[in-house]
Amino acid sequence: MRATMKKTFTAGFALLSLTLLAACGQQVGADGRIGVVYLNAEGYYAGVQRGLEATFADGAREPQLIATNIQSDASRESTFVDTISSVQADALILSPASATASIPAIRLAHENGVPVICYNTCIEDEAAEQYVSGYILGDPTEFGAASGRQMGDYFLEQGIADPKVAVINCEQFEVCIQRREGFEAALLERVPGAQIVANQEGLTLDAAVERAEQIITAHPDVDAFYGEAGSQMIGAVRAIRSRGLEGQTVVFGGDMSTQAAQMLEDNAILKGVTDISGIKVGELAAQTAMQILAGEEPDELVIPAPIDEYATAASGADWIETHPDGIP
Repeated sequence: MRATMKKTFTAGFALLSLTLLAACGQQVGADGRIGVVYLNAEGYYAGVQRGLEATFADGAREPQLIATNIQSDASRESTFVDTISSVQADALILSPASATASIPAIRLAHENGVPVICYNTCIEDEAAEQYVSGYILGDPTEFGAASGRQMGDYFLEQGIADPKVAVINCEQFEVCIQRREGFEAALLERVPGAQIVANQEGLTLDAAVERAEQIITAHPDVDAFYGEAGSQMIGAVRAIRSRGLEGQTVVFGGDMSTQAAQMLEDNAILKGVTDISGIKVGELAAQTAMQILAGEEPDELVIPAPIDEYATAASGADWIETHPDGIP
């Protein structure tokens, strides 16, 4: 789950009128039609879009992409998937809004012969085994564990044996729960005396700032925050900065962006970021779709996406240099 306020990305509903295009003499979907759902307007999904489009453009077939941005709204998702099912698209690529509420829509697509490829998020495991052909996923437990190790190393370097740690979460999504579980296990392995003093949900950036400020009020001696995804991570940094706690409280978290890279390069508050590139995820999703279009099913349900770690000011500067347009 990418909950970071990255460079704004909008992917509007692109389902064009087949009648109008036919009148213009265009052959629609000659290489197939694929529905694409972007979960929200974060920059991560611009990366997914770039990876999808570039991979399809380089392939033997370049299907028509029918895309929408559901703004984390399961009802919008359901309406779109209904349409994709009715036109019998060749595949559906999506990051579902809910592990449970998205099941009926994905079941409908499957029952209408539309292969479903999840990325980033998916539905509950039992349902996914029935209705999903492939799931592009960076191991969420390992994703969280990377931040736990980074934070643990920081405390060891600082000689802090019993730190107080707070979590800003996105646990509406199962992957965020798994991130936290991996984070806690890795942190406690490094620093057994660490104590989780608070765990509050802040799905949006504004909510994350508010939750972090409330935690600071209740626990003014908190040593660090873990932001399970980008909005949570950046929200914690902003709250610490607004309270003038630079040098006292630090942040580790998930999902890279230009803003996160700048904060990491500054290194006053943000000390480590774990990331899964949207571009790489888009590439893997497109490759999986092309495999399905060629009549081959993926060997395994879960297709691993690589996890990247950034833990120094220099790594933040390097990310900015290699991503000048801010698309992750």
